Amino acid sequence: RVPFYWSGGYGTGIRKSAEPAAKDLMFDFFVYVNTPITSIGDVVMPSWLDSWRYSQLASYERNFEKGGWSFDSWNEHQKVMHWALGNEVNSALTLQLPGVLLYSRDVMLDNFQKYVEGEISMETMKEDVTKGWNDATMTYGKLNQLDNYRAALGLDALSTVEKCRLHREEMDYIDPVTCKEAEDNSTLIIIILCSIVGVGIIILVAYFSYKRYKSYQAIKKAHEQFMESTLNEATRALRQLDYPLHLVRGDEFIEEGRLVRHEVMRNTHRLSVLDTIADVDSFVQAGKQIVFFSHQWTSFTKPDPSNHQYDAMVNAMDKLASQNGWDASLKDVFVWVDYSCIPQSNASVQNLAIRSLAVYASSATYFVIVAPNTQHADLDHVCDLDTYQRRVWCRAEQVCHSMRNGTTGMFLAGGNPGDLEFMPVKPDFFLESLHVFNGELTCCRFEHKGMESCDRQSLVVPILGLYGELFRAAHDGVKDGSADMSTVKTFLKEIEKHQEDMFPRTFQRVMWRKNKRVIEEVLLFGDLIDRMRARIKTGAMFIPLDKGGTESTKSTDFVRHGASDFVRHGSMLESEELASEKFLRHEGTFVGHGSNIGGEPMVTAEPDDNYNKFIDVINSKAEPAEEPAVSA
Repeated sequence: RVPFYWSGGYGTGIRKSAEPAAKDLMFDFFVYVNTPITSIGDVVMPSWLDSWRYSQLASYERNFEKGGWSFDSWNEHQKVMHWALGNEVNSALTLQLPGVLLYSRDVMLDNFQKYVEGEISMETMKEDVTKGWNDATMTYGKLNQLDNYRAALGLDALSTVEKCRLHREEMDYIDPVTCKEAEDNSTLIIIILCSIVGVGIIILVAYFSYKRYKSYQAIKKAHEQFMESTLNEATRALRQLDYPLHLVRGDEFIEEGRLVRHEVMRNTHRLSVLDTIADVDSFVQAGKQIVFFSHQWTSFTKPDPSNHQYDAMVNAMDKLASQNGWDASLKDVFVWVDYSCIPQSNASVQNLAIRSLAVYASSATYFVIVAPNTQHADLDHVCDLDTYQRRVWCRAEQVCHSMRNGTTGMFLAGGNPGDLEFMPVKPDFFLESLHVFNGELTCCRFEHKGMESCDRQSLVVPILGLYGELFRAAHDGVKDGSADMSTVKTFLKEIEKHQEDMFPRTFQRVMWRKNKRVIEEVLLFGDLIDRMRARIKTGAMFIPLDKGGTESTKSTDFVRHGASDFVRHGSMLESEELASEKFLRHEGTFVGHGSNIGGEPMVTAEPDDNYNKFIDVINSKAEPAEEPAVSA
């Protein structure tokens, strides 16, 4: 657009063919004119030059005041020139526009003079200049002027389509057919392009839909494989030990005077190891007692810094020995407690032990809940039975034992330090513990910082396997009309009533990634419970021998230690060795975990009648070894 203000000026240049002396003279003149000091004088004093430098406008006192300018005049001039020299002004060079004198001298200068002399107002001047310029443009032809002006600016001429779009009236005045043909051609081109684009979009949509479908199928297949693998793993978990069962002999547990870390117990050869479920069965049948201590940690880093829980454990062993007439030496009593019997240093091995938790807990002949009133070392609250029952791990251990053995052998060791209590749990004690996944976890308290998963996910396999055993026992018991399964049905009835709560399909997990707090919904059980039921009803709970399973999965093979009304981890089939040489064979002496390195004597227990019976059973099932075998 042509500007609404005008400022005169001269373009000067040196002709290439001029004499060298003339070129030098003109160059010196240009230098003189552009020297700041000279230009300031020329601008301030009456001259033919306007301000063209910001420095010329900077100081009123330096030149403008001496030149007779008032401060207000200088200030107004400065503002106008700053605006005129700025980037936001809608201005353009006239360059070689035809009729430049008609635009500037005849139209604009004449109206400016009338405005300065007060003959017309500012608005009238604007209107007259605008009309005069439009008339001048029409005289030379608007489209011609447009082409000339763009050429002068070094721009290409507008295309016919652009001229028809921007200047339709002028184009139709010259030739009414031109724009119509251009529109028709444009319409045809647009139709063709739209068709091509439409076909392309359809192809892209089809392609991405196919890719999405394939991706969905792959995800679905992977999900199916994962769910089936989890079912297989849950079934196998109850028939094999991913990590051996480590136990502390009762008298040695008391001698320690506190809970000792697993690695210390291992390195001092004070752990007894049962490598297979067959070993566990034989061990219990030989008259050995396994006492499973379930407790909550009363510190974030140590299980029992006050030793109050340890004292309650010792008191519980004394009470059990007294009630059952055990040998006071407690050499036939073996203790399982997490800190001493599960690896604490190696996370991978620890996870293997956790996967065997169901077998550990269900193998125990007695299950003791240790929950004396104890101040938590890192939190401002007292740990007691109520806080114990809120812990996920504590609930899980209870479920693992009670689902297999009922509550007959479950006891509570509580009270206050110095006034400890020991009593059997009530028959309905298991009801609250069944809600395992509603409990609290330390990993969740710390929002899984530095962790890849939540402990809830580690418990899916053992809990699912236990449920499968329970449901299968009830299903086969009803079908075969075998043993009384009333207690099993009590469990299942409670589970069926609260299935979604007990076995959540998903859960909200808080994680930290790249220093950002992320809340995500993570798969937990999904439809695994329904799948497990379907497997059992169709008789599909078969695990090949090479995968760690047994030939039979009939519920009649799963009878509790010393009872017939509950389930347990399996019968001793001919296909399995009744016991392992790994924890026996030292001329009738029971050998603890670890080899006799450096000639140091091993800690042993003297054989008794029950143990000799155990040895006889082992010898009847296994060939004698040439040398004594000691577990390492």
